[in-house]
Amino acid sequence: MIKQTEEGILANIKIVPNSSKNDIILEEGFVKIKITAQPIEGKANKALIEFLSKKFKIPKTGIEIVKGETTKEKTLFFSTKDEEKQAAILSELTKG
Repeated sequence: MIKQTEEGILANIKIVPNSSKNDIILEEGFVKIKITAQPIEGKANKALIEFLSKKFKIPKTGIEIVKGETTKEKTLFFSTKDEEKQAAILSELTKG
């Protein structure tokens, strides 16, 4: 589920830690994000936010893990009112 609001974008994703490279993949209507970091002491969550921050050119503080802090399935909130950035995020998370 990906939902656009005035404040930003809410997206359900599945994280795959310990991957060979950081990448975003669409699988059967679900967004999978591969992260090279290990899921130890929040390292994968931190790497996830850093990767998405660089990819979408929004500050790390603009990406929040709303749900799923300790699980592979997460709900992320991208806080940006910039319509171009929202369009770029939507495009990347729904490509295929």
